Amino acid sequence: MICFKKIKWRNLLSTGNQWTEIDLNKKSNTVIIGTNGAGKSTMLDALTFVLFNKPFRKINKSQLVNATNEKDCIVELDFTIGSTEWFIRRGIKPNIFEIHRNGQMMNQSSAANDQQKWLEQNVVKMNYKSFTQIVILGSSTFVPFMQLSGSNRREVIEDLLDIKIFSAMNAIIRDKIKDKKDAVRTLELKKTSLKEKLEMQQNFMDEIEKRGKERIDSKKEKIKTLIIDSEKCIALNERKQDDIQEYIKDQERFAGASKKLKELGNLKGKISNKASTVKKEHKFFSKNTVCPTCTQNIDEELRLNKLDEAQQKAKELQSGYQELEKAIENEEERERQFVSLTKESTKLTNEISQNNVKISGCQKQIGELESEIQTVTNQLKNRNSEHEKLTEFDQKLKKTYDSLGEKKQEILHHDFAYSLLKDGGVKSKIIKKYLPLINQQVNKYLRMMDFYINFKLDEEFNETIQSPIHEDFSYSSFSEGEKMRIDLALLFTWREVARFKNSVNTNLLIMDEVFDSSLDGFGTEEFLKIVKYVIKDANVFVISHKQSLHDRFEDLIQFEKVKGFSRMTS
Repeated sequence: MICFKKIKWRNLLSTGNQWTEIDLNKKSNTVIIGTNGAGKSTMLDALTFVLFNKPFRKINKSQLVNATNEKDCIVELDFTIGSTEWFIRRGIKPNIFEIHRNGQMMNQSSAANDQQKWLEQNVVKMNYKSFTQIVILGSSTFVPFMQLSGSNRREVIEDLLDIKIFSAMNAIIRDKIKDKKDAVRTLELKKTSLKEKLEMQQNFMDEIEKRGKERIDSKKEKIKTLIIDSEKCIALNERKQDDIQEYIKDQERFAGASKKLKELGNLKGKISNKASTVKKEHKFFSKNTVCPTCTQNIDEELRLNKLDEAQQKAKELQSGYQELEKAIENEEERERQFVSLTKESTKLTNEISQNNVKISGCQKQIGELESEIQTVTNQLKNRNSEHEKLTEFDQKLKKTYDSLGEKKQEILHHDFAYSLLKDGGVKSKIIKKYLPLINQQVNKYLRMMDFYINFKLDEEFNETIQSPIHEDFSYSSFSEGEKMRIDLALLFTWREVARFKNSVNTNLLIMDEVFDSSLDGFGTEEFLKIVKYVIKDANVFVISHKQSLHDRFEDLIQFEKVKGFSRMTS
């Protein structure tokens, strides 16, 4: 059981910088009175803010800070659960959120949202909606159970019956289903890939089987052709090499012609020069009888001898010159023969080089073809390894099919569990089990307030209301006072259900302005009887404008406005 002991606040709404403190466990029933705006309902906002970080009324959290002081808004709450003492401090400007257990502040390393979630799930075991349905009944901003949507009604009852775990489990299973479906999609892709690989491998092996030998034979034929071409080139080169050797031998016969021709040329020059000298000498003695230099007469006998001598030399030189011309012609012919032989030899050498290039190309192609033949041969030899690959792909594909089957089976199991944990599954059965008790208790409290109708909630949390004369009504068709009685009956019922399930059990019950407009005089009296004599496990706080109620309660708390600030005066 959660036993709320004390709450205090400052700089909250119209409350100033002075602490306002209320003992929540002092009396079994207390009335809180005050005029409009005096701050009598501030306790509701203080409670929901310190526990759930949000105000009770429909205002922004930032509006909780006192508009005059604009800082140091703080709420503190003391409560116990069993033997454990809890203390919560929460503030705005600056932001404060502290949880203390047995005097020790809890670790604040985690995020505030995570701390809040932990507080709601593990300590108070209520969220805001549940708290406002079990602990607080308000008149203005509060939304009674009957005015909630179907989904919100379900959430409240699931909290009360402590079956939200099924929703959490459902969410977990939903995520698992998603993960399994993602895994199935991955496996489907893997299956497709393996099937393609298996087909490719089979085609590859078929190609090896079908075309491997053909490729080898074709390449061998190409090699044969290249070998023949190469051998032809080699034989041709050998013949050309023989021709070159013959040319070299012939060249030996004509070797030195160039040198000899040069020598003959030099000799021809000397003879020409000698002939020119002789010619000049003959001309001199033919034309001159007197020495032109010394003017002396030339001896006639000497002159005639010189002329004879010159003529004789000229004849000799002429004869030698003619022989030399023949010798030169002969050597020139020898030289032409030598050059011709050299050209032919060079031509053959070039042709041999070209053939050698062809031979090298053939040998290179032969080597490449032999390598290709070896590759194909190895592929043929290694068909066992390719078979192993084929077997490996086949086994992987079978395993993938098995995994797919398992995952799909798991999805079916999860789908079944998911269907059980949905609103129409296990939760619905549990709710169905408790609905008769809920309806029974609601009608019990309605009769205690002298409101004789038959109220019934169905499995979708829609109401059916019948009068004694069997007329069907809806909640909205009743007066505000009648609606309030239904709301009170539901509030008391929720508290009993919560206590029965031990999900939520608290000593605190707060009702805001339930007497001020909705309940008539007779309803008020009956309600006071319920508060005093039926609700014995809770400290009831009633917030009201009615000053006349203070003598009907064990304790009185009064609020008033003093200089713009709310102040508790009693």
